Amino acid sequence: MLSESVREESPTISSVTPPARPHRKLTDDGRRVREVLSYSRRGARFTDRQQRAWDARAADLVIPTDAVDDDGFDLAEHFGRRAPLIVEIGSGVGEATVALAAERPSYDVLALEVWRPGIASTLEALTEAGVSNVRLCAVDAAWFLDQRVAPRGLAELWTFFPDPWPKTRHHKRRLVSPTFASVVASRLAVDGAWRLATDWADYARQMREVLDAEPGLAGGEVERWEDRPVTRFERKGLAAGRPPTDLLYRARG
Repeated sequence: MLSESVREESPTISSVTPPARPHRKLTDDGRRVREVLSYSRRGARFTDRQQRAWDARAADLVIPTDAVDDDGFDLAEHFGRRAPLIVEIGSGVGEATVALAAERPSYDVLALEVWRPGIASTLEALTEAGVSNVRLCAVDAAWFLDQRVAPRGLAELWTFFPDPWPKTRHHKRRLVSPTFASVVASRLAVDGAWRLATDWADYARQMREVLDAEPGLAGGEVERWEDRPVTRFERKGLAAGRPPTDLLYRARG
């Protein structure tokens, strides 16, 4: 069951806050810092349909990264209300986002996705479905949860099929890490859920090891979450012989 708790004030942010786009970090003398990120930037070219959706809805539904960088940022201003918050990391083209948000109108759903064409496709899907409780933003998810979500200010977190970074030398880029798990545990409301899914068996094992070791979380592998729609991405994995593993962890009190 989703937690109904929600903070009535904005989180207190340090006066020295790292930027929302870590891939743009610079040293004091202007040199670019090479960051270890959990995602890679893909092409940003829109199809005609995506461009029309962006032109029609982005101003209303996409939170500008410059706004998030502002230490006075208040997410409620972009939703036009204060409601329990769900964050989805890596929403892709919005197949799961739209379906799940439509069934949860009393919750605000923030989709964090760095692939702009995916955001544009989500805007089109939201319009077609008449869903109004979703906002999107193209910032680093680990940064956002750490810097812009108050402790216990998150009702649920969804992380469906994050980039598996299958090569051993790239495992350090995987999103689910001890540091990130600690942040999530502190941001989730008591008994708030972190729902994860992956179709890479070794990543599923790593997820369990990391999350089982986090004292602020309790849970494990579960049956497939029936609310989660089967997306094109999941079907592709199934066709390649990679059945998904679903995990569910909740924040301890």
